[in-house]
Amino acid sequence: MSAEKRVPLEGFVEYAPDEMSARVTEFSENLRRRRTVRDFDDRPVDKSIIEQAILAAGSAPSGANHQPWHFAVIQDPAKRKALREAAETEERAFYEGKASEEWLEALAPLGTDANKPFLEHAPVLIAVFAQKRGGEKAGQSKKNYYINESVGIACGFLLAALHEAGLVTLTHTPNPMRFLNEVCERPVDEKPYMLIVGGYPAKDATVPEHALIKKSLSDITSWL
Repeated sequence: MSAEKRVPLEGFVEYAPDEMSARVTEFSENLRRRRTVRDFDDRPVDKSIIEQAILAAGSAPSGANHQPWHFAVIQDPAKRKALREAAETEERAFYEGKASEEWLEALAPLGTDANKPFLEHAPVLIAVFAQKRGGEKAGQSKKNYYINESVGIACGFLLAALHEAGLVTLTHTPNPMRFLNEVCERPVDEKPYMLIVGGYPAKDATVPEHALIKKSLSDITSWL
């Protein structure tokens, strides 16, 4: 076992209590404006914006600092078409028999269905993969730990970063998603975790009223 090495904490900035309150309130209010959008404008998003959002995601905490994630940005039209076709095949199976009545009833107020045109038309499409093996440096093959938790946090960071940039997003998780390994040319031992779709909202974009229902602070908090 290698000896533990410690370095000074750098980058931490302490704020006065009033500024702390103002900053976290502004951050909270900004994130609470985030909405899942399915109608995207086709305007392109600069590559550097996507890269900075992925860098933010890559700063997320992870088990043993192994950073067990990979972000595949899909731009090629042929790959997008193939991905949409595969995803819609799985979605049709879901809506036509795999999903329970209770599940379909829960989805009904959101108006979702098997058609996923945004997978082909939205300017930003990122497939997130969870890696069983890796390490703190590229090219390593150590066992990774707390993979789902780590990748989930990274996806949250990515969504927040894209929102902060002024884009709208959507999370898509067809099941199964193994077709993503082939489309994105990723190893079979990587698990497709989530598709994150982003871009500018279409001028006539709408969101389901049902999606505006959020639990109150008292509903989601307890102080012990």
